Amino acid sequence: MTRAHLPGIAAMAAIVVASNILVQFLFGNWLTWGAFTYPLAFLVTDVMNRVYGAPAARKVVLAGFVTGVVCSLIGTQIMGEFGPLVTLRIALASGCAFLLAQMLDVTIFSALRDGRWWRAPLASTLIGSSVDTALFFTIAFSAQLTWLEPGNDVAWANAALPLLGLGPVVPLWVSLGVADWLVKLSLALLALVPFRLIVQRLTARSHPA
Repeated sequence: MTRAHLPGIAAMAAIVVASNILVQFLFGNWLTWGAFTYPLAFLVTDVMNRVYGAPAARKVVLAGFVTGVVCSLIGTQIMGEFGPLVTLRIALASGCAFLLAQMLDVTIFSALRDGRWWRAPLASTLIGSSVDTALFFTIAFSAQLTWLEPGNDVAWANAALPLLGLGPVVPLWVSLGVADWLVKLSLALLALVPFRLIVQRLTARSHPA
């Protein structure tokens, strides 16, 4: 690890902490404010990968994972209206989803890094985000996985409701996951602009004319 990696590590840690705080606040019926900050983690990973390479990106991911574990441990000690702010299932879901999705992002980016500048960040973020959403919501709320934490009542998340209030009847957690996924896809497209600008700036700083 070099001093050049520290801004990426700090940015990742800040995003993870902010997302863990903002996930407590609802945005509409299907989202929390954390849904808008967490996808920025993929931007940080991709910038580090492009500028410093996959090993540096993996170090940043591990730093974010450790930060997330610390946040989860703190959350388990804070009691909310319905119990701990972070349950065992949510902590497990969050950690597994983050680590696997981010490492997948690094792998896909590295495989595509020699193509058009937008291909690697877009493909890696879209696939990584999809895996992240599927893993998190399934592990955290699926009725089929209640054995992970029998004492945690997730009946509310499995209430049968129309998908996003409009579509076929599905468990509530599916609507929450789809809404979160749509935000991630939208931000993956929007993040191409700051990705390009940040990479250009960091590259120019590392290789001055």
